[in-house]
Amino acid sequence: MQLEKRGFTVTGIVPSPLSEPLSFSCRLGECRSELMPLLSEVSKVVSVEGKLSRTLKLVLELMQKHMQVVRAMITLYDASCDQIFIHESYGLSPEEVEKGVYAPGEGITGRVIETRQPIVVPHIADDPLFLNRTGSWDKQRDGQHSFICVPIIRGAKVMGTIGIERVYNNVQLRFLDLEVLRVIAAIIAQAVELHLLERAHKKVLRAHNTALSQHAEKFKPTNIIGNSRAMQAVYQLIDKVSHARTTVLILGESGVGKERVATAIHQNSHCSGGPFIKFNCASLPESVIESELFGHEKGAFTGAISRRAGRFEEADGGTLFLDEVGELSPSAQSKLLRVIQERSFERVGSNDTLQVNVRILAATHRDLSEMVAKGTFREDLYYRLNVFPVTIPPLRERGNDIFILADHFNAWFAREQGVDIPTIATPALNMMLNYDWPGNVRELENVMERAVLLADEGIIQAWHLPLSLQPVIEHLIEQDGLEARLARVEYDLIIEALGMFQGNISRTAGHLNLTRRALGLRLEKYRLNYKNFRGQA
Repeated sequence: MQLEKRGFTVTGIVPSPLSEPLSFSCRLGECRSELMPLLSEVSKVVSVEGKLSRTLKLVLELMQKHMQVVRAMITLYDASCDQIFIHESYGLSPEEVEKGVYAPGEGITGRVIETRQPIVVPHIADDPLFLNRTGSWDKQRDGQHSFICVPIIRGAKVMGTIGIERVYNNVQLRFLDLEVLRVIAAIIAQAVELHLLERAHKKVLRAHNTALSQHAEKFKPTNIIGNSRAMQAVYQLIDKVSHARTTVLILGESGVGKERVATAIHQNSHCSGGPFIKFNCASLPESVIESELFGHEKGAFTGAISRRAGRFEEADGGTLFLDEVGELSPSAQSKLLRVIQERSFERVGSNDTLQVNVRILAATHRDLSEMVAKGTFREDLYYRLNVFPVTIPPLRERGNDIFILADHFNAWFAREQGVDIPTIATPALNMMLNYDWPGNVRELENVMERAVLLADEGIIQAWHLPLSLQPVIEHLIEQDGLEARLARVEYDLIIEALGMFQGNISRTAGHLNLTRRALGLRLEKYRLNYKNFRGQA
């Protein structure tokens, strides 16, 4: 027998009392004093808790407390596989939860998902629709139990169900619980929807990252370390431009690894068998840069005792990497423009034109477009160089690449120094992650070389890192004068003592002849956390 009433279904084969018209005289309002605390607590849990699993677990515990349920479960529908899974439960073992998988339309839970309507089973023992898929129900023990299942709906989408199992003494109490479950389902619906949206987003993101990772595995340069999304984008650009003859302009702050990117482009190019010549335009005085780039004849200037080939001749058949190209003089800029356009030039002191087959890679930490606007860099040269720009992200934007690079340098310098690879303590890692790294990868390399040298007992602690990584107030570094100098000395002494006593406040204070309170005030002043100096691996 099946009765339809007020938008839900009652199933059962018992003749009484369900064969008679149902009485709904007992409504939510009549039990307000008992039920409102439950609904209030459920609302509070949903609004405060962040993770859905924790939220639903607390909701089920509240339902057990206020509604005396024997077993309860909240299921979620996974549209990607068209199946329903138990997400959280009360009174079910992990093994039973694992068995609780349903298809839409299958059993009570599947029927509720399919019809979007609640179902009330007065006596589980008498209803063939109840599958007992989990195996938690026992006929002898639980023969008098009822089961109520309601859908969790948000807008036009059914997202899951709430099901409870318990004993009822009368019909009215059973349908009162139905009303309560409907309200609870409405309360948690938004949290469930957000969870499902986040799960779908993560699934798409994982698929994207997998595809990106697979692509990057084919083309990831062997000389560059890092797996962040920012670097994956750089790898893609390297792959696209390596096999062309296009001029590349590599942009980025000092220390980000522009030379490594240039090397990767050359190594993956068709001219990888040719020479790779590097020249830093900022490393020499302006007076000798032109002769270094283009060569010179004997007697071209004082000291030119013999003919010398320049970098362009040396790079013939290969690649010339011009680092800090923004430092070139106007005269050198003009000659460079001609080489890019015509692949020809003259040595200093000669009228003979030389032809070369050279691919040009340039790099700078400067804003060349701003220099063009100020008239300090040729506009036509800028556009010749900026055919295919590759911007390398600063280390602070590369997330966990900091840890990967730190581990790499840690192992490298340990081998160089002939010592075991030290462990990097958690506080030290946290300091690295929270630091801005103005010197980028080059600065991290220097920090790790120093830390490996200082590491005691095979552990790099927070106090083995330079003071620049410590959260000291900036004005102590920037200001001068007696007060600032004394503050820096005091800061250094506190850092040293905290390291010596592993962050122990009492021993540090005693060593510095301070009270615990006085030391606490100084820690607050210098934004130091004593926990960062505890010996954690």
